[in-house]
Amino acid sequence: MRQTPARYGLARLLSKRGLCSRSEAERRVRDGRVRVAGRVVRDPEYPVLLDAANIEVDGAPAKAAEHRYLMLNKPRGLVTTAHDERGRDTVYRCFEDAGLGWIAPVGRLDKASEGLLLFSSDPVWAAGIADPARGPSKTYHVQVDAVPDDALLSALHSGIEDEGEWLRVASARMLRSGERTAWLEILLDEGRNRQIRRLLAAFDVDVRRLVRVAIGRLELGELAKGAWRDLTVEEIAALTPAAGAGAAGGGQPLTRAVKAQDRG
Repeated sequence: MRQTPARYGLARLLSKRGLCSRSEAERRVRDGRVRVAGRVVRDPEYPVLLDAANIEVDGAPAKAAEHRYLMLNKPRGLVTTAHDERGRDTVYRCFEDAGLGWIAPVGRLDKASEGLLLFSSDPVWAAGIADPARGPSKTYHVQVDAVPDDALLSALHSGIEDEGEWLRVASARMLRSGERTAWLEILLDEGRNRQIRRLLAAFDVDVRRLVRVAIGRLELGELAKGAWRDLTVEEIAALTPAAGAGAAGGGQPLTRAVKAQDRG
């Protein structure tokens, strides 16, 4: 039996081709800026073939853009969004005048957090990285206003319920400590909003700094704050969920990056 070619909604297709976000594609379609076979289409769900060549946006062929895959060392104080309603500085400030075209953050870091943040124009790849079940683990170096004992580290792994969600870490260990503060290395294999901060707050421990130092086996390394670089082909493949345990497992705890953060 001959298989019918798969069709996608017009806005979804534009996003899959890396031309813009799904929401932006929907706006462009509704604004009458997209033509299919020479005819203006205003329905974002209008079905088209994946390899359709007769689509135009603003009079230009809607060819698939070459996907970009980047890593940024996000500074503290920037919001992970393209446009902030309150007028705050966003992570896109780090890409000004770079001419990158459309890229979107893969996951996010809150305003007070810093460190490794991925960006890509490939929504399929990004969805796999952000998937809590299949995506890679994430490693953080966290400065806290206490010196946790073994019981607290164990409790972080056991987890607690907060606002109807079960919060836990995959692992937590002490990197070093002073008289009143300490640096922890925390590994997460799931993603929930402000997970580390909420979990520590449940034990009356406040976070002073939170730095993401690795995603899977991709390390932040010596990348300067506010700086970015393209991922290598090998790094992209290693982060892809289909790559297996090497991407999702995260390997052994990483400690190299904390030295660079101490200088920040």
